[in-house]
Amino acid sequence: MKTRKLGTLTVSEIGAGCMSISANYGPPADKAQGIQLIRTAYEQGIRFFDTAEVYGPYTSETLVGEALAPFRDQVVIASKFGFKIDGTTALDSRPAHIRKVVEESLKRLRTDRLDLYYQHRVDPTVPIEDVAGTIKDLIQEGKVLHFGLSEAGARTIRRAHAVQPVSAVQSEYSFMERSPEHNGVLATCEELGIGFVPWGPVGMGYLTGTLDARTQLDPKTDLRAGFDRFTPAALAANRPIVDFLTGFAKTRNATPAQVSLAWLLAQKPFIVPIPGTRNQAHLHENLGAIQLTLTPADLQELATGFAHLRVQGSRMNAAQMQQVEA
Repeated sequence: MKTRKLGTLTVSEIGAGCMSISANYGPPADKAQGIQLIRTAYEQGIRFFDTAEVYGPYTSETLVGEALAPFRDQVVIASKFGFKIDGTTALDSRPAHIRKVVEESLKRLRTDRLDLYYQHRVDPTVPIEDVAGTIKDLIQEGKVLHFGLSEAGARTIRRAHAVQPVSAVQSEYSFMERSPEHNGVLATCEELGIGFVPWGPVGMGYLTGTLDARTQLDPKTDLRAGFDRFTPAALAANRPIVDFLTGFAKTRNATPAQVSLAWLLAQKPFIVPIPGTRNQAHLHENLGAIQLTLTPADLQELATGFAHLRVQGSRMNAAQMQQVEA
């Protein structure tokens, strides 16, 4: 496992997204299974673990804290703030709220500092300068080491970075979701020396090739059940993307998930994908991506193939897209 830089923060070139172990993509995994998965990821060289207070809520941070406690000083832990967590999806990035919830996250994660602390969604009622200033204070106090933004637009990134350097921006980015290439976010990160962390790097599981129009997602436990791209019609309409990736992968003795991750790693040296899984076999499959080096000819073939494909459906539901700046 090689390393990459998110600003000045050094992380493993692939991280572990821990949300799906505890919430949102189906019922929570058994606690022992979750701890074992996170520790296996560590044993396999992953040193970058991503969670958030809202995952569960709270249960993901608690799980990550327990799992990583034996080797806390060897890993980078990222968490996030910014939701009210009051039964609604309302946002709250007021400085007093940030100061309150950082203490709670530190306790759940069994640590005295957060290596990377993201604003989970930009709060339009709080100037980003106030948010960045609060994180700057927390950094001076040693409770936070690096500042991140999630689903922020290019202008917000610049405004925040002027107050407190931003180490990482997290947004959805994958072979089928190209928004950061077109909305200025990726270019802004490159210009300012900010790392980029794609969530959903295998299309929220779709690019693995294991989902199709017959897939039943439980709306009570799986957020994707409400997303446009996970309706039966969209799952069927986007199948040519998976078929194309699968065909390409077969010629490289790889899987479509591995090609998806290798493609992201090949885009920019400051990109660090964080695939999430609760399955040991999927974890090992994802890690196989670091052995797959895509040549310029490979990347051109993938670009040419994608140019003939059309992605159907918005990436999240309407309410969630309203909280996305980028």
